Formats: sequence, C-alpha cells, structure tokens
Amino acid sequence: MNDAESHRPPIHRWIKTECGRAKYADLSNRSGFTAKARLGWFVVIAALRDWRLPDPDQTSGS
Repeated sequence: MNDAESHRPPIHRWIKTECGRAKYADLSNRSGFTAKARLGWFVVIAALRDWRLPDPDQTSGS
C-alpha cells in the first residue's frame, strides 16, 4: 500500500466519482439524526450506482 492509498478514506472504495465524493464530504459534516440518515441513504445509492465503474484511485499495471 502506498502513501496515496493510506490517506484515502475507506468510503472512496465504494464511492468512485468526484461529485459523489464531494457530496459525501458535505453530508458527513452535517449533524443531527436526519442528516445521518440522509448520509446513510446517499452511501447506499452512490455505492450501487458506482459499483460497475473502475476505481480511479487504483494504479494500472502494478
């Protein structure tokens, strides 16, 4: 594991698009029960939508 992988949040394994990662960061900074419920719902939907996309953080060729 290199430096880029060690500093990457684990959720980036499931949410692969830049806009999805930005939305996750925004939602995760909010407090309250409804905010946490919305974050959980977002993670489920985003992970399902991004499931087939290639991981942009993975290096090719290794």
